[in-house]
Amino acid sequence: MYRPPISRASTAWRALPCLALAILGAVLVTSPALAQQPPNDSEQGLIELDSSVENDQLDSQQRAREEEIAQELSLRRRAIDELQGSQGIYAPELQEAYGDLASLFEEMDDFESAIAVYSDALQISRINTGLYSDQQLPIIQSLIESNSQLRNWEAADDLQELRYHISTRLYDLADLAYLEAAENYGAWKLRLLRQNLLDLSYRSYSGSAEELSEFYERLLLNLEVHPNFRAAKKIDVLQGKSEADLILVRAIATTPYTSFEGTVSRYINQQRCRNVRSASGQVVRECVSVQVENPRYRQSQRDAKRFALNRRTRAVQDSIDMLKQIYEQSDELGSREREQLEAQIAELETETFQLLRQSRSRRLF
Repeated sequence: MYRPPISRASTAWRALPCLALAILGAVLVTSPALAQQPPNDSEQGLIELDSSVENDQLDSQQRAREEEIAQELSLRRRAIDELQGSQGIYAPELQEAYGDLASLFEEMDDFESAIAVYSDALQISRINTGLYSDQQLPIIQSLIESNSQLRNWEAADDLQELRYHISTRLYDLADLAYLEAAENYGAWKLRLLRQNLLDLSYRSYSGSAEELSEFYERLLLNLEVHPNFRAAKKIDVLQGKSEADLILVRAIATTPYTSFEGTVSRYINQQRCRNVRSASGQVVRECVSVQVENPRYRQSQRDAKRFALNRRTRAVQDSIDMLKQIYEQSDELGSREREQLEAQIAELETETFQLLRQSRSRRLF
């Protein structure tokens, strides 16, 4: 049978698919390795060039921003100078001008300068509106925030006291604005105690917690006189009071009994006698009075700690009982509020129980 001869060209064309597959396989096998190879010198140079351009752009933006801030500072200072020159150094309009300048200092994170300017604004406000005016409150709040940024906790605490004091002079006890001011004040005091920002000793710390608990108690009595307040407000006050009482329970429970003042005298006088020979050679009894520690004093310190712990625990339990009463009797709470209140009650009961167990440690008694 005749078979036509196979030319070299046709043989090559038939071999092309196999050759293509082989090349493709080689590429697939070697491509991950190629991807992992470090960039050559030219590629590295391009990367460094891009990074340098990006840094130059950032530096340029930073310089432009600094120039913008410097111009803005100059404008605001000039506005203050013009106001002082035309209307006097105590012009009411200066209060806003000082506030604008101080806010720019805050934007620059220059909180010391901001505090100085806000203090000038507060002085202007007092001169023009009196010692007790609501115009002072936002300035005082700004001073609190700037001092907090610098961790000047004593200054921030003094300003919180001032803000609350002004609020008591401005608002009636039945006013919602007073209640908001009281809640903010209590929340700040709770933060001071939780974090011990003022680094108080045990005596000062427990005294502050005691004062805060009494503050919440007075606020609660005020709410009960005005029954038009929603139950949710009483819940917030009770929550704050219970937290203050729990801080006291925690402090008492973790403090050794030796730090408590005993209920009896620490020292007593005892007569100690001995036989001695007199000048004539006779044996006589000689007695002296010495001061020794009262053997009952240590026990009285334990009793004092136990009494303080029980008293404050009862205060927490009273708050829990009041919260339970609101939960069971109030028809103002929605389902979500009731769930939150139930969780708060459970959390308070759990923490109180744990603290009581901790307080029974032999080491602390």
